[in-house]
Parts: sequence; C-alpha cells; structure tokens
Amino acid sequence: MTRFTSILVANRGEIACRVIRTAKAQGYRTVAVYSDADAKAPHVQMADTALHIGPSPVNESYLVQEKILAAAKASGAEAVHPGYGFLSENAEFAKACEDAGLVFIGPTPDAIHLMGNKAEAKRRMIAAGVPCVPGYEGEDQSDTTLLSEGAKITLPLMVKAAAGGGGRGMRIVHKNSELSNAIKLARAEASSAFGSGELILEKAIMRPRHVEIQVFGDSHGTIVHLGERDCSVQRRHQKVIEEAPCPVMTDALRNEMGAAAIAAAQSIGYRSAGTVEFLLDEYGTFYFLEMNTRLQVEHPVTELITGLDLVALQLQVAQGEPLGFTQDEVTLSGHAIEVRLYTEDPAQDFLPTSGPVDLWSPPSGVGVRVDSGICSGEEVSPFYDPMVAKIIASGPNREIARLRLIEALQNTVLFGTRHNRDFLVACLEKDCFAAGRATTAFITEEFSEGEIADPQPTFTDSAVAAVLELTLQHKTLHGNSILVAPQLRDWASASPLVSRKLYIHGEQVHDLSVTPLGNSRYRVFDADNAAVIELLTVLEDTAQVSIDGEQHLVRHFSPDESKLYLSIDGRAATYCDQIRLAGVQDDAAGSGRIIAPMHGLLLEVRVKAGDRVESGQTLAILEAMKMHYEIAADAAGEVIEVLAVAGQQVAVDDLLIDIDTAENH
Repeated sequence: MTRFTSILVANRGEIACRVIRTAKAQGYRTVAVYSDADAKAPHVQMADTALHIGPSPVNESYLVQEKILAAAKASGAEAVHPGYGFLSENAEFAKACEDAGLVFIGPTPDAIHLMGNKAEAKRRMIAAGVPCVPGYEGEDQSDTTLLSEGAKITLPLMVKAAAGGGGRGMRIVHKNSELSNAIKLARAEASSAFGSGELILEKAIMRPRHVEIQVFGDSHGTIVHLGERDCSVQRRHQKVIEEAPCPVMTDALRNEMGAAAIAAAQSIGYRSAGTVEFLLDEYGTFYFLEMNTRLQVEHPVTELITGLDLVALQLQVAQGEPLGFTQDEVTLSGHAIEVRLYTEDPAQDFLPTSGPVDLWSPPSGVGVRVDSGICSGEEVSPFYDPMVAKIIASGPNREIARLRLIEALQNTVLFGTRHNRDFLVACLEKDCFAAGRATTAFITEEFSEGEIADPQPTFTDSAVAAVLELTLQHKTLHGNSILVAPQLRDWASASPLVSRKLYIHGEQVHDLSVTPLGNSRYRVFDADNAAVIELLTVLEDTAQVSIDGEQHLVRHFSPDESKLYLSIDGRAATYCDQIRLAGVQDDAAGSGRIIAPMHGLLLEVRVKAGDRVESGQTLAILEAMKMHYEIAADAAGEVIEVLAVAGQQVAVDDLLIDIDTAENH
C-alpha cells in the first residue's frame, strides 16, 4: 500500500469539514475542491489548499471524475477521500484513482461494484444465505416484466433504484394501478441521480425498524463490527434521526446481526468503513436491505459510544496498517442520538428550501457535538442535498442523550432559510420516541397533517419582536441623525407615544400597540393581552430581555428594515411588516397561480392552455436537489396560460401555470 501525507477531499459541506478536521489533526496536508456555489464555503477555508472544479451543478463539478483527478495532480495530493454521496460509491472512480497512482480512502473498486448495485448485492446475499426481502431483482428491466413481477408481490411493494440510495429513485406502491407511474418516476429519478435506471421490486415490510451494522476491515483480513445504529425515523425514505445503540437490541440479536454483517463483508474481502443495513420486524426477524460501501452520515453516534474516530481509522487502514483491535475489544458505552438539520419546509411535505444563511449559531454544551458545513453570510444552494448540519448529543443513558439533544436544538439558530429544527424537537418530544418505540412509520403515525407546521409565535414572542424591532429602527434613525441626544428616544411633549406593529403568521394575527415606559421598558398590548417588556442588553445578534419580570435570552437578526428574525426559548419566527406579508396572503392557496416551490429543473409539463384541470392533478414534474417533485393544481379550473417550458431552470416563486378558478369561487 502506498504511503501518503496529503489528502484531497472529493466532497463538500459538513462531511468535507469532518474529514479535513481529522486529517489536519493527524498532520496530513489537506486539499479541498469547490464549485462556483461553494467558493466561500467553510470546507474551502479549512483546507490547506483549495481548487476550483467548475460550475455549481454536480454533473459539471463534483461528479466529474476527470476534474477531481486533475485537481489531485495539480495540488500534489497523494490520496483521495470521497466522503459520502457524489463519487463515494463509484467503482470506476475508485479504480481511476488507483490507476492515477492515488490512494482511494475506502474499499476496493471490486467491493464497491459488487455491493453498489442493489440487485447484484441482493442476489449475492441470497446465495450466501442472508435473509432478504421477497421481490424481483432480475436483469430484465422492461416495463412489461416489472409490471408482471410486481403483480406477484403482495402489496404494498417498493420500487427502488438498484444503483443508489438516500431515498432517491424510490416509490411505495399501495395499489396495482400505481405501479406503472411509480416505475416511470423512480427510473427517471434514478437515472438523474445515479446514471442508471435499473430498478428492483420488493415487498414493503410495514412498520419495521431500520437497523444497520457498522463494519470495518483492514487489508490484513481483519473485519469487525462496531455495533448497530437505529435509523428508523425517516421522511421520504431519508433518515432524520439516528441513534446508537438500538433501543430494543439484545446481546443475542446484536451478535446474530453482527455476524451476518461480518459474513457479508468477508464474502467480498471488504476493507475500510462500511455499513450493512437491515429491516428488523416486530418479531425480531431481520432482512438484508443493502450495503453502503462508504462512511455513513450517521457515523458520529457510533464514534460517541465506541470512543473510536472512524475517519482516523479509514486513514490508518488506507496506509496499509492493521486495525489494531479485535471484535472482543470493541465495547459500547452510553447512548448517542443524532438529528439531521435540513433546509426544508416540513409543513410543505418536506420540500427542500434554499436561500441565505443570515445567521448560523450552533449549540454547545456537555455531551453536544455539531458537524456542520455552513457559516453566516453564505447561501444554501439549490444544487445540493439540503442537509446543512448534524446535531448530536450523548450521555450515560438514552434519556439523558435525548434531553441534551432537545436543549441543544432549542439553542440552535439558523436564520434566513426555512429548516426543520422545530420538527426535530417535536419528534424527540413524542412519547413514542421517548419510549424507544419508533419504527419507519413514526412520522406518518405520530404527526397529523397540521401538526407538522412550525409552532406559532405567542403573544409575548411577538411583543418582544415589536419592542426589539422598534429599538433597532430607532438605533438606525439615530445613527443617521445629526446632533440628536439619545435621551430623546421615546420622548414626546404631548401624550405618550404609541407605535403599532401588525404581525401575521398563518391564521394568527397579533395587532400590537407599544408604549414606552422609560428606561428601556415598554408596555405592549392588544385587545386581549398586555405585557411589560424591558430590554436589559441588546447586542449584535443577542438580547437579554425581561417579560413581566422574567428574564430570557433572545437571538435576533434583521437583514433589512422590513424583516426581523427572532428566537426565544427555542421558538423561532420571522416577523415582517404588514404590507409585505399581506401581499403574500393575497396569493394564498387555491388561487390557481401555480408557482415553483423551489429552484430546480422543470422536467415535464403535462398541460396546455385551454385544458380543464382538477384540484390535486399533477401539472408538472420538477427536479431539485436530486429529487423529483410533482407540482399539482391547487384548485379546479381552466388553464389560461402555461409559462413553464420543460427543460428550463426555474426559480422559487416563478409563475409556472395560471388557472382560471373563477367558476369555483
């Protein structure tokens, strides 16, 4: 094995930062690569050297093998760490690295090829006697065969991309009539995300746990497992919460699943970090799902309960060194839980969002770890996965880890782009999760349609926002004044000053009046409530306030005069002036004006002017962040105009289709 002292990280975001952090701590020289969108990203700033590799779209930058290899040559890098996603499970890339004289920090190209295709991997596992889910994994990929084989599988069934993961190219089918469209969508999504439209069909195991075993191998024949992770809490088949160990695991079951995972790895001579994923049903029976031949997003929870640095082990093994420990020496201690912070809108079926990072302030504290890839002042790009950070908490037992994580999330501040922080807190607070009973059906079963919406600001939240907004406005005005004493703020020679603030959040309206009481104290009231707000300190993005004598720490940021972000006691909201917000309200759901929910590529437009459409009918297909989304009519009516053109990029809030709904009013 070739020795190396410099590493190119062929990735971006939090995993690039994670790898660079360990590599630098061990004395390696690090090289980052970046696209146009990532020129100011944290991983670029962290590395010793950074090279530009192209435009923002992944197929013009991070997925172009030749550009990665050219960057390695230009920078003098001797090894490549692929992270996860992108080229991490691309056998051709691993082979190209080796052919270029570079050490690929991961498994062999053959192992990646064998296990990277779900159909081939499943065929191998069946041959090896590993329990597998009933289904079809044949080479004949014609629609006729898939429809025929699908009809033989007891419903519901899963249509899955053979060449990928992460929920992309995956559809669940509850009725035979849905299968044809599911195949079409899954194949298109799989081709776009992985360059292969090959599919497999499987019986859907309803309400299982998603339990995976972390394996690690060296080039000397040693393969061990490092325990399991429970990754059952998912949306759109993508993981949201992961923990280790699994709440229902027993020593006997761990030994059985661990042995199966090691057998799978041994059968392909596995090296480096890998994960064997299983579905675990309520009876303790497990089924092979897939093997990920790379580091997993959720590896921190394993690190926290084993005391091992998995990236450091990857570097060690890639240098040709032995693991240095046996299975008997692996010990699990305590509990760890990780949540994925996504820029997405949970209330809108978890649609990804993109936009500015006006303020990013991660939490800290005992047992709290944050792996992030963003910083204040940058943008969340629509070109990449919407996961921007992982918040992890550990403790001597599961309950302490859970409570620490809730507190950490409440102290997490991300202003500028919608995200799922509040939804994550709600998940962790559910009795089902607290009791360790969550399955892959958790989100569907535990959250009603309206419950996923962000919590609405209370009267006192809005009162604090009103006082803070007035104070910041006064500060700006005073800064633009000449020879005006600051003591004159809030002073009037006639009756007391009264300022009005109108905040609208959904159906909630806070029409507030604010009167100064002197010494940074204000009375805020509406028709039904009143409170005295005192500003004790106001710093750049924090403020200490008193609400009727009770002190609170507030995080705030105002990017312009019409908007204020505020987070208090773990509740965050955006406060906008009434005119701007009223303009949004006028274009509410049911208007017939179909707008783009996010930036993306419009793949298909299914209607034309003059067509009659029904509410809920699919009008167009949008690709964004490597997923395909169906854009539906919000009301019945006649299509007046189609402004969207298939094959074009669209921006969030672009008008795509205009529907005349007058007859329905």
